[in-house]
Parts: sequence; structure tokens; C-alpha cells
Amino acid sequence: MLGYRHLDCACDYGNEVQVGEGVARAISEGLISREELFVTSKLWNTYHAQEHVPLACDRSLSDLGLDYLDLYLIHFPISLKFMPFEARYPPGWVHDPEAEKPCMEYAPVPMQETWGALEKLVGDGKVRNIGLCNVNSAGLRDVLSYAVIPPAVLQIERHVYLQQAKLVRLCGEWGVAVTGFSPLGSGSYVELGMADPKDSPLAEPAVLAAAERHGVSPAQVRTFLFLFFASLRGCDGGGGL
Repeated sequence: MLGYRHLDCACDYGNEVQVGEGVARAISEGLISREELFVTSKLWNTYHAQEHVPLACDRSLSDLGLDYLDLYLIHFPISLKFMPFEARYPPGWVHDPEAEKPCMEYAPVPMQETWGALEKLVGDGKVRNIGLCNVNSAGLRDVLSYAVIPPAVLQIERHVYLQQAKLVRLCGEWGVAVTGFSPLGSGSYVELGMADPKDSPLAEPAVLAAAERHGVSPAQVRTFLFLFFASLRGCDGGGGL
């Protein structure tokens, strides 16, 4: 079977049920086996407390229709107030979207507590590898200082405009694999009003010229260049925000 074998999922993406349906169909039709897939999911910010981590993992496993995850990542190093599944799922960033001034409500949960709960998931057989997203070298060093099971993966935004070379080099020294998301540039920031379309690597004159010369899209040119760039630097470009 041709195609992607790494499925980069997350509670926050709101589509794990649909992904699970696709996986089940592919397996039932004999296109692929579960062992040939590498499925990642991510712990959302509202579930960082040790008693909530297994609940969140079980929900993702149920939605995906799987018995285990190949990789479970802490999505952000930000702990927010717990949101029950029945109240809202996925919870999103703000605690009460209907409030006069919607805002995030933080919860005082240390990363060490959350990491310990992820390690227990490994011991319980629900997760085979654990890791982090969106942390810098200080955050990674902190986790490494108390981890019994060290992070297997760090997923970060990484593209030609945000190469994070020092962080990637440190990960190599510490034995942590790197997955880069938004290899074409983070277009979601444009939708949020945090960036201008011209800030995208796809708008680079050299990329546009190469696309026109070869009769392909700017995204195809940028993807080829990023994959080449990533392979030279030991980074997998298959992640999501």
C-alpha cells in the first residue's frame, strides 16, 4: 500500500472518530495492518492533572478504535482548567466561549505530574512512546531531569522561516527525535490575523518561479525542498500543529 503510514492525530483536531473509521476500513479491506501504521495522538491542555491523563488517552483510543497508541504527546506545556467531556469536547482554548470576555483559565499542574501520568500509560500498555510538543530547550531539559522514561519525540513548528537549528541539535545530542509541523509555513496564523499571506514561504519569488518553470504548484516545490532540507537535518516533517 502506498501512502502515509504515520497518522498524526490529536484531541484538539476534532476528527479522531473519522480517522478511526478510515483506519478500521483500511484494515478490514486488507489494505494494511495495524502494525504497519504509526499512530500519534496528543494530550490536550485541560487534561494535564494525573487523574485526567488516562481519561483523555482512553477517549482518544476509543475514538480512534485502537488498543494502543504508538506515540502520545503533551500538546502544549500549558495546563488549563479541566473541562468534562460531556460539557465540551474538544475543549478548545477558552474555558467559557459564551462569556463576555472569553479567556483561558489556567490550572496549577506541574509538568512533572503530567509526565509521570504519561509514563504510567506506557506501563499500562496503552501507549508505546511518549513525548512533547511546542517546548523549548529549557522545557525539554526540565522533563529530562526527572523523567524515568525520557521523551522519544519533540514535535515543533519547523520550516525555512523557523528552522530552530539549535533546538534540533540539542535533541540530537539528547537522543530525542524531532518531528516538524507546518513545513509549508503556518497558514493558520493568517486565518487568525497573526500573519500576512506574504509572510508564507509559498510566496517566495524563487518558489513561484520554480513552480511556473516546472508546471507545478508552489506547495509542491516547497514540499520537495522541505523534505530535502529535513532529511539533511534528521527531522521528520510529518506532524500537525
